[in-house]
Amino acid sequence: MGPQVRIGCSGWSYEHWVGPLYPEGTPKSRWRDLYAARFDTVELNASFYRWPGVRPFEGWSRSLPDGFAMTVKASRWISHARRLRDPDGAWADRLAAAHDALGARAGQVLVQLPADLARDDDLLDAFLARVPDRVPVALELRHPSWAHDDVDALLARHRAAYVVTHGIGTLTREVATAPHAYLRLHGPDPERPYAGRYAEAQLRHWADLLLRWRAEGRTAWCYLNNDLGGAALHDAERLRTLVREGVGEA
Repeated sequence: MGPQVRIGCSGWSYEHWVGPLYPEGTPKSRWRDLYAARFDTVELNASFYRWPGVRPFEGWSRSLPDGFAMTVKASRWISHARRLRDPDGAWADRLAAAHDALGARAGQVLVQLPADLARDDDLLDAFLARVPDRVPVALELRHPSWAHDDVDALLARHRAAYVVTHGIGTLTREVATAPHAYLRLHGPDPERPYAGRYAEAQLRHWADLLLRWRAEGRTAWCYLNNDLGGAALHDAERLRTLVREGVGEA
């Protein structure tokens, strides 16, 4: 199978999606299945707050539908508490174990760094060196000091993706550093995070970027995180339609 574009949402367990996606009265135990009937990928963000261990990933591998891919967000323990310091490789091993347990359902492994973690090439290089080559890693580098060609080259050496982000308080650089490219859309509202629907022109711009990545031979992953009011659901479906029709910017 050639390069693909995968579009979904960041998580599925939102009370405010009752109505936009989940019918009133639907048990929470069915939310994931209803989400998976509508999208073919998800960015698991619950793992950022509480790492589930290997067994749930094994269960998801068995229960998620064929063709579905789950991207796993690394625990905040390694990204925020340890700040990428993993001298014995324990967290790199945990991330690899989760990826392996998902098997054919495995997407990317997302590592989101805190906004106050400034550029440290040696730290990033040491962490990525511990992650096995078979695990596709994407780095959301939030501090503006990371925006440098040398950092892009470091990521490229490790075949790690630079996460292109858009939203309040983020620096948007449309960079691709790996065979897999990654886009996170946190919402267009300039005052509230995770809020607002993207305008048609904005969605066409993102569709153009995803199509360009695919044309370059990369598999493109895109997750919308403007979950408030179900905006991510609408924007993800519209963006998916634009990509399917090959429609980018005019």
